[in-house]
Amino acid sequence: MKQQAFKESFFKWLFFASAATAIVAILLICYFIFRNGIPFILNYGIGNFLLGSAWSPSNTPASYGILPMIVGSIVITIGAIVIGVPTGIFTSVFMVYYCPKSLYRFLKSAVNLMAAIPSIVYGFFGLQLLVPWIRTWGGNGMGVLTASLLLGIMILPTIISLSESAIRTVPQSYYTGSLALGASHERSIFKAVLPAAKSGILSAIILGIGRAIGETMAVILVAGNQPIIPTGIFSGTRTMTTNIVLEMAYASGQHRQALIATSAILFVFILIINGCFAYVKGKSNHD
Repeated sequence: MKQQAFKESFFKWLFFASAATAIVAILLICYFIFRNGIPFILNYGIGNFLLGSAWSPSNTPASYGILPMIVGSIVITIGAIVIGVPTGIFTSVFMVYYCPKSLYRFLKSAVNLMAAIPSIVYGFFGLQLLVPWIRTWGGNGMGVLTASLLLGIMILPTIISLSESAIRTVPQSYYTGSLALGASHERSIFKAVLPAAKSGILSAIILGIGRAIGETMAVILVAGNQPIIPTGIFSGTRTMTTNIVLEMAYASGQHRQALIATSAILFVFILIINGCFAYVKGKSNHD
């Protein structure tokens, strides 16, 4: 009995330590980012930093307005959502209800392989294939449309895998009951099964958006990296993540503080997005 009690107590504290590690890591990240970023934002001016349209660290005096990067991040993320979310959900529906068994194994393996491909490989794919293709439509090929299309492809594995799992957890009685009431195959899927799986699908969308807004290496190669507010889908732009990566290696002093402050704003953006989706998800579960 004592040995059994010792084992239970040991694993209890082991699991607690594992959970506490994640919490401590998040707290340390928050402390480092906000401790170094908030003082700069307050000294430089919240309005000047968030709404300033000029990013010129090398000028005298230097300008650290990140509005172009904020707009670029939002526009590219929205574009990735428009491309990736419908495609991912429709693909998951196909895999559950329409895909032949012989094709399913190949398709499932392909989706898993897409999730394992490094971001830089996606970036080279976009640089070699998407950029020349978009260039035939307008601009130099590096801009909002190319980055949105590439990120839309990159978030597909996350959305497809999690949406498929969510759909498969819905009891079969939802589908068969809808058919018994006279609904068609497609109507049963989209009116009975998908609403029942919306909690899991929302989680998939949240993770997909998180990857899209936080992606760096692939975007560097295809977005144009111009710290300007995009004026069209072919316009070059720069996201907050790429701005940090491009300049952190040689930044110092106030310039470095501005980049850390940019990461703090990015962190706040992710918190807001997760909070909004968590609210929508909780409200849908309550309903």
